Amino acid sequence: MGGDFMKLTKEILDKVRDIEGFPIGKDEDIIELSDPPYYTACPNPFINDFIEKYGTPYDEETDDYSVEPYAADVSEGKNDPIYYAHSYHTKVPHKAIMRYILHYTKPGDIIFDGFCGTGMTGVAAQMCGNPDKEFKLKIEQEMGNVEWGARRAILNDLSPAATFIAYNYNTPVDAVEFEKEAKRILGEVEKECGWMYETQHVVDGKVQSDVTGKPLMGKVNYIVWSDVFVCPNCTNELIFWDAAVNKENGKVKKEFQCYKCGATLKKKDLERATEKIYDYLLKDTIGMAKQVPVLINYSVGRKRYNKKPDEYDLKLIQRIEDMDIPYWFPIDRMPEGDESRRNDKQGITHVHHFYTKRNLWVLSAIVDKAKNNNFLNLLFLVTSFMIKTASRLHNIGFKAGKINLAGAVPNALYIPSLVAERNIIELARRKAKDILVLFKYKKDYGDCLINCQSTTDLRLAKDSIDYIFIDPPFGSNLMYSELNYIWESWLEIHTNNKTEAIINQTQCKGLYEYQELMKDCFVQLYNLLKPGRWMTVEFHNSQNSIWNAIQEAILIAGFVVADTKILDKKQGTFIQMTGNITAKRDLVISAYKPKESFVQRFLTEAGTEEGAWNFIREHLAKLPIVIENKGKLNVITERQNYLLYDSMVAFHIQKGATIPMSAADFYVGLQQRFPERDGMYFLPDQVNVYDAKRLTQDLNEQLSLFVIDEKTAIQWLRSELRTPQTYQDIQPKFLQELRQMKHEKMPELRDILEENFLQDEAGRWYVPDVNKQSDLEKLRDKRLLKEFEEYRSGKGKLKIFRTEAIRAGFKHCWREKDYKTIVSIGERLPEKVVQEDHSILMYYDNSLTRIGD
Repeated sequence: MGGDFMKLTKEILDKVRDIEGFPIGKDEDIIELSDPPYYTACPNPFINDFIEKYGTPYDEETDDYSVEPYAADVSEGKNDPIYYAHSYHTKVPHKAIMRYILHYTKPGDIIFDGFCGTGMTGVAAQMCGNPDKEFKLKIEQEMGNVEWGARRAILNDLSPAATFIAYNYNTPVDAVEFEKEAKRILGEVEKECGWMYETQHVVDGKVQSDVTGKPLMGKVNYIVWSDVFVCPNCTNELIFWDAAVNKENGKVKKEFQCYKCGATLKKKDLERATEKIYDYLLKDTIGMAKQVPVLINYSVGRKRYNKKPDEYDLKLIQRIEDMDIPYWFPIDRMPEGDESRRNDKQGITHVHHFYTKRNLWVLSAIVDKAKNNNFLNLLFLVTSFMIKTASRLHNIGFKAGKINLAGAVPNALYIPSLVAERNIIELARRKAKDILVLFKYKKDYGDCLINCQSTTDLRLAKDSIDYIFIDPPFGSNLMYSELNYIWESWLEIHTNNKTEAIINQTQCKGLYEYQELMKDCFVQLYNLLKPGRWMTVEFHNSQNSIWNAIQEAILIAGFVVADTKILDKKQGTFIQMTGNITAKRDLVISAYKPKESFVQRFLTEAGTEEGAWNFIREHLAKLPIVIENKGKLNVITERQNYLLYDSMVAFHIQKGATIPMSAADFYVGLQQRFPERDGMYFLPDQVNVYDAKRLTQDLNEQLSLFVIDEKTAIQWLRSELRTPQTYQDIQPKFLQELRQMKHEKMPELRDILEENFLQDEAGRWYVPDVNKQSDLEKLRDKRLLKEFEEYRSGKGKLKIFRTEAIRAGFKHCWREKDYKTIVSIGERLPEKVVQEDHSILMYYDNSLTRIGD
């Protein structure tokens, strides 16, 4: 390690071939793409050696690690040369991750990322030893004293494309040699293929001449290709660019006229024109959606011009079409998939169909020269633009009336109606300059190891990792293995997606399969993380069912969630800006692994009140004491009584233990055992810290809470009735916040008040103290369980019901170990309700595993 030469052989591959996620490809291609021990395009057999050499063995008796969760909201933009060096579907800015690493770790610690993508966690870990001056000053102002110094990282991803990109981001590169080789190879390609990007300079319809009298040639920057549609009225072919684009203001018309018959048309109502093409590689005639060149942007000297393709340009295109490309390139069939087969109707069925013949030729020439020189960094350069800007996925837009080279639509293999064919040679030169900035940043061998396999089967040393940061796939947001297929076809190694954690119809993976795979991943992560240490999970999905599935998987693995905050990336994707189901900001979950001595003690005390209070002491010690925001203190919701109770209940259920007390009894005990400030509870040694801050700072206003069911109604009323109010005072405000769910059998406001609150002599409702609340809860529980009995004795699907009665009934059945009733009622509830209600899902999932025990 750390500079030692190691070799990857077929014999070594045989030892890791049974690990889940071993990629699909020939051994020689895996070996060729690897740079052992730092990167292997398969399960890395050298990781445990890395841990043994650089890691610190865990010993609970001598371990003094004590860190609160990083509780500040993070806002970090993407406008950084490192971030933009290579495109990928999603990336967390490395400067955002640096904040978490600086908070949770010290120099030399080992960090793990099981879904590394482009390897930003590794970049962040190493940049902690080499921050730019402006960012260093900013962090010290925000976070106070931090320990600067590089951390070591182990990066893992299921995708060979992702790990290849991560390798180039995180491994030292001789920047001077890269620049020299890139210039040499691109120079060779231009000598061979530069003629493909030439066009005659035309002014006022006349070809201009150079000093020798020959046609003056310009260098093509890009060519716009347009879809061709068929008018349903007259069957005339319509070039979309000519019919629908207003050239004066640069806008695409929603309605336009057929320029033959005058019929008013909309794009969504039209059929594409097709043409028969003989694909000599497939040895078959195929039907492909027709696209024609409509505009050429080119340069003569430093000046740019636009022209309509003329006879010379059309003949040049045909000449290239008639020639055979002398280099290898992939002709793989696009795989079955929710996203990867979207272009089949257009005849775009194989990888090589995603490129014009010209750009396919140039790409294959660069890749060939890169491979012949064993120059993985140049291959990295090619992958940085081969999909987003070199393929038919390259969309154009309009900005201020001018063409905007927008690039590919993010996170989709979408071929637009107006495509930009770029000059790949010039594009590669510009991209090489961007990547050169990345390669100049200081990185050391031994700071990072990259691994390609499934996180469900890590086989790493137990209790060996100091911190985990992950940005895992979330449900059906992105089809990673399908989106990466074109990249991986060029690399000749494909993702083994058997254990890809995703919701995907083609892979026959629904919410349950996704949650099971994520649970398996979190179990592995729990095993390798040191006790008392932290895991940060970035979450990006607005669907409650996915959010609950992730939470459930985290808890089942044994982690305890301590905090959830916002990560603002300052930039939306295409889906975020035009859709209404994808959240615009990411949530960050902070979870910890309890110490083994605590877990063992809890198991001996499980189901007892002492066990519950020991959990609360352990949990309070892990929660932030103070969160400052713009000169004021935030209320730490995780320290409020109802969320502390929920955390205690969740921990008991995941451990299979009986819940030892009701919420009201818990609230009484909480008040007796722990000091309370502003509705939050602290350990005795924590409260002094909070009091000192509270003397100088006010509280921020609480965020408003919409009332969607009985539980949220009670929470809203508890906040509102801190100032006693009459029914007439509160009813209009309650109705304003009410967003009742369709299935909810909501009690009347007066009934909610009578069951949970008290009235004074003036008829004003107020929040009872915890002792009186216990008596109210017992009466309320009787009513809820009576209603639950009605559901239990009934048959058929439950469409309208009181959710609080279901929760109370499930809690009662759990205490009685009546798991069959929980499962039976759960199966009669609407599937969406079970998936989106964390409490119901928790009881249901855990009861499923215990039927028959």
